[in-house]
Amino acid sequence: MSPFGIQLINGFKESDLELEDKNSFQALQQLGAVEEIDGLWRLKSLYRVGQLYVNKEGKGFVEAQTKEQKDLVVEAQDFGDANPHDDVVVKRIIARRGRASAKVLLVIRKAHVYQIVYTNRNESDIFEILDLKTGLPTNAKMEGMDLKAFKIGTVLKVDSQTEEVIEIFGDLSNPKVDEKISLALYKRADDRFEEDCIVQAKEVEKSVKRSEHSNRIDLTDLDFCTIDPVTAKDFDDAIYFDMKNYTLYVAIADVSHYVEYFSPIDTEAKRRGFTTYFPHKSFPMLPRELSENICSLKPHVDRLAFVAKIELDRDTLLPIKEEFFEAIIHSKRRFNYDEIDKIIDSSGKYIEKEDEKRILEYLLPLQKITQRLRNRRLKDGFDFRSEEIKLTIDANHELKATQIETGTPSHSLIEECMLLANQASAKRFEYAIFRVHTPPQLSKLEELLEELASIGLFVKEYDDSPSLIRAIQKEADSMGIAPEVDSMIIKSLKQAVYSANNEGHFGLGFSHYSHFTSPIRRYSDLILHRLIKADLTDDKEQNEYLLRNIEPLSQRVSELERESTKAEWDFRDRKLARWAEKHIGEEFKAHIVEAGESAKAILECEIEGVTVNLRGDNVMLFDKIILKIDSVSIAMAKIQGEFVAKREKEIHDL
Repeated sequence: MSPFGIQLINGFKESDLELEDKNSFQALQQLGAVEEIDGLWRLKSLYRVGQLYVNKEGKGFVEAQTKEQKDLVVEAQDFGDANPHDDVVVKRIIARRGRASAKVLLVIRKAHVYQIVYTNRNESDIFEILDLKTGLPTNAKMEGMDLKAFKIGTVLKVDSQTEEVIEIFGDLSNPKVDEKISLALYKRADDRFEEDCIVQAKEVEKSVKRSEHSNRIDLTDLDFCTIDPVTAKDFDDAIYFDMKNYTLYVAIADVSHYVEYFSPIDTEAKRRGFTTYFPHKSFPMLPRELSENICSLKPHVDRLAFVAKIELDRDTLLPIKEEFFEAIIHSKRRFNYDEIDKIIDSSGKYIEKEDEKRILEYLLPLQKITQRLRNRRLKDGFDFRSEEIKLTIDANHELKATQIETGTPSHSLIEECMLLANQASAKRFEYAIFRVHTPPQLSKLEELLEELASIGLFVKEYDDSPSLIRAIQKEADSMGIAPEVDSMIIKSLKQAVYSANNEGHFGLGFSHYSHFTSPIRRYSDLILHRLIKADLTDDKEQNEYLLRNIEPLSQRVSELERESTKAEWDFRDRKLARWAEKHIGEEFKAHIVEAGESAKAILECEIEGVTVNLRGDNVMLFDKIILKIDSVSIAMAKIQGEFVAKREKEIHDL
């Protein structure tokens, strides 16, 4: 449901509304569908808000929101201006046989504001406009222009209501069009910001003067350091470990100090929700004037930070005391992951600079501590060994290479520190913004177990979902197919989301978890910083505003996270499809990752992660095969293959 829909159910002040929802609110007022009680606006009892679902027969319904309610049937003649999956406000009506029925009064959010389409000529040489997402014919028009005059393969952004062309992206033969397509398909903003955001960002201080922040705790004498990818331009977090007191300091860029409520930057950050990362470029949540400068914890300069200070028990490593406060830090060194891995591997023997030696006095012991923390965490949580693939893109936006990204000791060191801070932030609240991962249904995992039985992976004894996952992983390990099976387990799990109510994090094995450590690139973290600060200063007005809106905010960032991730995956698939197009007719070794009518195989070649669709061939899960690339749809980023033969050795025979 849309955030505005949640507000209509929970209650809101008019000042809480986002700009895009104000017209809908005014329309609902005119319709008499809302009422103000105790200072909060809500839908009247005769009305309901929800998504319009439409079945194959063309009948719609709006789902019940509580156990006491029934789904409301909406007949086709009562749709009004609504289309499937639009968020709507409906009014209950009395229907024959007393069925719970309703009529659409207002569309409060369109499911599809625009389409991405392209020009094409079919096999009969007939000109057509195809929806790039579905491949189905659609319509488009452009005032004063015959679309047939465009080059075949021209990509257009089209208004779903009027069918008018909004923007011309380019054509499919140019790899540079992929960036625009992936962003637009999933409603992601590019790296340009409106002028009011840029003006505001440029007005922010360029450097930190300690004298102007006397209310903050001065930690500039502590030897903080940052550890990030070698390509990183913004540094969210810095760490320091006090060996004497066994206390970890996790300093996070104090974005909330610079981004005020309802300011142009805040409004835009809320609209974007997340930084989206493509292999060659990022599309930031905040203007780079902030994210890569004053909000970035660069070395050798003073920076404002919001700090989680966590004292650990020396024996159990459980937190004894957890504090949050505003501070000033001065990072002494920027490390990258490769450097830290070399230092860990050599125990820092080649380090000669005094400031670096001081850092290593705590960093090397901290690495041992985080190893213990990880081992303890994995007794309750899980280590899913699915592989991430990094793409290298050249100046022409062509795919040049891929490589498997693997976790290393340096990654684990930082990860465990961040996990401690994220847990500490979540434990402060009963109602806030939590990162929630609910346990899987046992039936889902048992379906997976049946599928794995076809390749000889059996588990006979288990008590619950966690024990079944561990048993499957143990068997997969012994068969040498751990990454492949872990990928399948992940697909059977529920997605982690943001929620106002704490339900724990199944995958990590935590009872309390939230996102505190990346406010430069996640709006969820910025919300949490504001909640903690309102709590620390006993700011009742801010606290009331945040908690009143925390559920719609959680819904908003959950939706935006999914869209951002889908855009990143879509861009990757487009680059892999372009590579495959150059290899049509060639044969490759591959292994099956999905069996059945819609089988899928992953190529085993120098380019990692190429997934090929096979048409219902008689193959089994994890069969090692030879296939030929048959055809490629650049528009839909899909690769079709033809089964050639099975190879002698199957994975499950090893």
